[in-house]
Amino acid sequence: MQGSVDPYALQTRFLPHPCVIRSQFADIKHHIPAQFASQQTAEEMALFAYNRALKLSRPGLPVLGVGFTGSLATIHPKHGDHRFYLSTRTCDRLWSSDVTLLKGLRTREEEDKVSSHFLLKAIADACKVSATFKSELHESEMPNECEKQFDEDQELQQIIDGKLCMKIYHFSCDTQTSNSERKIILSGSFNPLHDGHLRLLEIASSICGDGLPCFEIAAVNADKPSLSVAEIKTRVQQFKKAGKTVIISNQPYFYKKAELFPGSAFVIGVDTAARLIDPKYYGGDYGKMLETLLECKRTGCQFLVGGRKVDGVFKVLEDFDIPEELKDMFISIPAESFRVDLSSTEIRKSRGM
Repeated sequence: MQGSVDPYALQTRFLPHPCVIRSQFADIKHHIPAQFASQQTAEEMALFAYNRALKLSRPGLPVLGVGFTGSLATIHPKHGDHRFYLSTRTCDRLWSSDVTLLKGLRTREEEDKVSSHFLLKAIADACKVSATFKSELHESEMPNECEKQFDEDQELQQIIDGKLCMKIYHFSCDTQTSNSERKIILSGSFNPLHDGHLRLLEIASSICGDGLPCFEIAAVNADKPSLSVAEIKTRVQQFKKAGKTVIISNQPYFYKKAELFPGSAFVIGVDTAARLIDPKYYGGDYGKMLETLLECKRTGCQFLVGGRKVDGVFKVLEDFDIPEELKDMFISIPAESFRVDLSSTEIRKSRGM
């Protein structure tokens, strides 16, 4: 995004391109910072905002997270410094700055104006646009700035470590990509990706109608060790060759994926559907199973279920007893529309892997 922009034109909570979200303390649940006005807190807010922006944006759009906190002038004299801290986070950059203002030089409104202009300039810089900006800082109020650059490997490691929620590789060559915020997601390990996966997502997308087809790989596995950066990059290359969008996430469980991709349609096999409604996977608690899936339903998510062989017998959704409260969340993919018995496991065995 190149060009010139007036800082006042950036005073919005959401920018359509790139998407910008300013995080506030009230948004960060279950976390109380050790110090509210600090560089660390501003960076944590920017990271939180960046992750939230990833959840809300469409694949392919650059997003920006912004954190801002400070301790400015009040009605009563303050013992400490008048300072503000800000941070911006993009996929490959974390930038931070703090400024100590001269006490008694400005009113609260004037300090607000100075800090707001500085923040808007930081947003413009992160968006790579030039901004008309006249610094009103005194020569003794020079900002302390810090910048960290991330390459792809470091970004993927941050996903594995749970710092980032996802990374989206938008390889889709479809020129008629939907503008809908909804995603149609086929999750799996894709080791390897095969024609059955491609056909399944294609059929599911035709049933769903509007929505952006995506594959998704969880870097963190519920039952196995996490994928390495090298393994992730190898699997991603398959989607680059196929011209398909793939998301690398840090969530192995569907109830967490529902939070990460609200309103999405998840494409699953009937064996996965059977596990989702089996109380055994919820500590034997039927009520907990129902509560968990109803929470997924409240996010607007659905499950499109394709038939698969289970214990050597091909089964479809209708072969299972879906609780009445959840029936409208599960949609069957007719066997006549899609049936592929080949699996990635069988492919690996045939290749001696």
